[in-house]
Amino acid sequence: MTTTLKITWDAASARRAERQFLARPAAVGTPVAEVVGAMLGAHAQVLSAAELSVGMRADGVTRADVRAALWDDRSLVKTYGPRGTVHLLPARELPLFSAALTAVPTGPSPFPPGVRLTEEQTDQVVAAIGEALDGRCLTVDELSEEVVARTGPWAGERVMPAFQDLWPRWRQVMHRAGWAGTLCFGPNRGRRVTYTRPVRGDEGAAAGAGTVAGAVPEVAAGGPSAAFVRRYLYAYGPATAQHFARWLAAPTGWATALFGELAADGLVEEVDFEGTPAWVAAGDTDFSSDPVRGVRLLPYFDAYVIAGQPRERLFPGKAYQRALGGCQAGNYPVLLVDGVVAGVWHQRRRGRRTTVTVEPLVRLTARRHRELGEQVERVGEVLEATPELVVGEVTVGPHA
Repeated sequence: MTTTLKITWDAASARRAERQFLARPAAVGTPVAEVVGAMLGAHAQVLSAAELSVGMRADGVTRADVRAALWDDRSLVKTYGPRGTVHLLPARELPLFSAALTAVPTGPSPFPPGVRLTEEQTDQVVAAIGEALDGRCLTVDELSEEVVARTGPWAGERVMPAFQDLWPRWRQVMHRAGWAGTLCFGPNRGRRVTYTRPVRGDEGAAAGAGTVAGAVPEVAAGGPSAAFVRRYLYAYGPATAQHFARWLAAPTGWATALFGELAADGLVEEVDFEGTPAWVAAGDTDFSSDPVRGVRLLPYFDAYVIAGQPRERLFPGKAYQRALGGCQAGNYPVLLVDGVVAGVWHQRRRGRRTTVTVEPLVRLTARRHRELGEQVERVGEVLEATPELVVGEVTVGPHA
């Protein structure tokens, strides 16, 4: 009779922190893409937040190093990732992300019938985007002209509600083009964002992307969806199919069926996670008996906060109300104490100086206060600014 392995929150939290470079930062010289790969992407809707997510996990890395990996050696790609949101992804792993994300069933359109694109129209727009961006960097207005010219006037009709404005119809599927590998962000042209097409095949590998230490590499076993689930479980497990679906903004029924198939094929293994059935990648059952310790500062939409489940464990007590913006993780930068959210913070930059205001929700011992000061110094190093720590109430509301 097989005994189900029992995993405690402390054990899971410690392993996640270790694999996320939060227990110990990556050593000097570790490729930036390796750090980003360990997170399964750094949320980059606000690029400075992505730079902090990476820099707080890697000794010696500054925002300049992240930008060099993105725009110079191209070991990173800025594109649409999980949940259709903007992420930094390792360039050499883009094919895996593309195959896995395009396999996720699309839910019902949030737009009224007169605004939606049919699947046929969506395919036309995605193909047109790829053709228009091949070897070029275009602003969104330039890209819009190219898409309309290749598809038809229907694509350019300004019917899509967005930020108190109306956007052209085709823009509702920009994230689908990112998933398909036909669009990514290019360098800004002045203050204007540009888009281009990712480099392909050997070009991406030649760009120098690092490999993810300890990641599950078997893409062939079960296909890209299986490899993607196993990568997710390596970073964030134990987790349920519902946790995975929430992280990916995917249909729960689809995720449940996928996990069932992987279990039948012996690719994932069931464990008892604090009394709840959950999954780890098959054979990946080593957990430390030492709980995670220490103080960390994580920025808006950090991957550890977005993916960490169960949410009530990661945001215990007062943190559940204070640090979740509308029940949405990531809307506040958070203070971690011993692996769980224990406060919020905000930084305001003025020239070469930045004021970091931290609002703890637990008592800070002398050791914790010292570690907090070290974290604030690290924030300054990453952002290339001189920091000042203020302990007090954060009056800035959640990020939209």
